[in-house]
Amino acid sequence: MWRLLGRKVLHLIPVLFLVTLATTAMPDMLKLGDPSATPVGPKLSADMTPEDVKRLEAQYGYDDPLYERYGRWVADAVTGDFGTSMATDTPVADSIKERYPVTLELALVSLLLALAVAVPLGVWAAAKAGRLPDKFLGGLSSGLLAIPPFISSILLVYLFAAPGKLGQVFPNQGWTKASESLSANIETLMLPAIVLALAEIPQFQRLLRSDMLGTLQEDYILTARSKGMSAPYVLFRHALRPSSFSLITISGLTLGRLIGGTVIVEFYFGIPGLGQSIVGAITSNDIPTVQGTVVVIAVGYVLLNTLVDVAYMLIDPRVRAR
Repeated sequence: MWRLLGRKVLHLIPVLFLVTLATTAMPDMLKLGDPSATPVGPKLSADMTPEDVKRLEAQYGYDDPLYERYGRWVADAVTGDFGTSMATDTPVADSIKERYPVTLELALVSLLLALAVAVPLGVWAAAKAGRLPDKFLGGLSSGLLAIPPFISSILLVYLFAAPGKLGQVFPNQGWTKASESLSANIETLMLPAIVLALAEIPQFQRLLRSDMLGTLQEDYILTARSKGMSAPYVLFRHALRPSSFSLITISGLTLGRLIGGTVIVEFYFGIPGLGQSIVGAITSNDIPTVQGTVVVIAVGYVLLNTLVDVAYMLIDPRVRAR
């Protein structure tokens, strides 16, 4: 088990190296697309000459070779220093510390909501395989997969946050911290969390259904049924756990993807998370903020993958025996 975990951790090193190198090379890639582009765009003024721009780039170290900039950036990053925002002149690390919990909360609630709906639906579909409930859920899953998040955002706001429809059940914009008001936090969280969950429920439900169908043919399941155990007891007590390994894996990967993929939802609902920060940084050409945010998201993603592997080892004896 520990040998396998060690190999997994070693695999993270080249991934983190490539991500950090790519983010450090962003100013160079910017100039490849447009030779006149500059990574110090937010600091420019109308009266600056090309020589002034070059001096400003030198001041921020952008004229140094890539390997020097990379070494300097990594040395600072391991201490938690991701530089200073070009647009706001505030430490990038402070912005990430403020926004990361917001995105993480949104991603976690979305994932838990998706699992809470998908697990019973997946079990039900497997128990009714080939019959009307299974066919209905299959069609519903296909329909949900066809709806992009920005469309579901508009529909949910129209139904639950617009006057004169079902009533303004939830606010359509903004965010309230749980420390300020838990009820207001839940209200501002629900619509964006539902939007993200709707995109994940179909794949979770289909995956669990597929694994459950195989498990229900195992000898120990047939034995449990022959002993007169109730169908719900057999499904949830004996069949669900061995059918959940793939779901656990995909859930961890989904959480990492949600953390880095909430850009549209955060922007639409006015949520001050990492996604909104990246949009603002790209719009204003704020390279340090983009670099720091992308690296933090990437590190979080690979760490979540490792935690998923550990969880897989803990629940599956076959993996621990390797």
